[in-house]
Amino acid sequence: MITNKSAIVLVLLNLLLFTDCKNKTKKKSAVDSPTHGTIYISVDESFKPVIEAQIKVYESSFPGTHIIATYKSEADCLKDLFRDSLNRMVIVTRGLSDKEDKYLKDSLGYTVGWNDIASDAIAIIVNSKSTDTLFTTERLKNQLTGKINRDKTIVFDGLNATSTVRFISDSVLQGAKFDTSVVRATKSSNEVIEYVAGHENAIGFVGISWIGNPEDTAQLNKLTRVKIAYIQCNGCVDSPYVKPMQVSILSKRYPLVRGLYYIVKENFNGLGTGFIDFLKYERGQLIFKRAYLGPVMGFAFRNVKINEKLPSK
Repeated sequence: MITNKSAIVLVLLNLLLFTDCKNKTKKKSAVDSPTHGTIYISVDESFKPVIEAQIKVYESSFPGTHIIATYKSEADCLKDLFRDSLNRMVIVTRGLSDKEDKYLKDSLGYTVGWNDIASDAIAIIVNSKSTDTLFTTERLKNQLTGKINRDKTIVFDGLNATSTVRFISDSVLQGAKFDTSVVRATKSSNEVIEYVAGHENAIGFVGISWIGNPEDTAQLNKLTRVKIAYIQCNGCVDSPYVKPMQVSILSKRYPLVRGLYYIVKENFNGLGTGFIDFLKYERGQLIFKRAYLGPVMGFAFRNVKINEKLPSK
């Protein structure tokens, strides 16, 4: 026979079990998957146009997904990776150092995934009226350090924390310092383009994702106001100066080529993992290819002759 006291105990146990099952159901439903859920990611602003295209296609393919991307400097993306528990993924121009890899493994209890997904180039742009369109890396170094052509203003998407500044500092300056009296900072790649379009003596540095797609109407409109300059290709026999075209990016004939990397903090098959798989394989790689970046997956290219020689005037 069940006493009143026993009945009360049974009711309490049932309530506890029900609450526990309900909480477990909530926790389970809160975990995202490659086809459902929401994820917050940070992306190097240099790649905003092509990553926005990737997200649009992925979300259209999987309507239950929401990839909320914030575009910022590379340094701020990496700060999010290390300090923001809500952020599980970044897209930047480098992978992790051994020290960073170990720190994240010790902090999270598992190895973080990262690798390259495409090749990118930094384009040099000049005003549409400028006839100064030939550069060498030595000339760039001399201008950036203020030794020559001090009447020219050189424009970056920031001075301290962007991947473009870091790449030029490492690959072109190689230990030398910018002359801040000739170098100007803007807040974004689009502002670099706008500044160069409005100043005939300006020279700008932007990721090719912003300016190099001849099938993008918005980018074609920008190319009526600015021009992409040529850089000397050391070791090229047929064309001594090249533009950052897809063929010169893939062959690394263009000197200012860099990688595009993902870093994802997931030890389960979540939305971040699903999006990375999309970027790494055929559909995502085709989007990189159509954006005129260099895909890491091999594709068959038509055998056509690309003329990168300067037109005679």
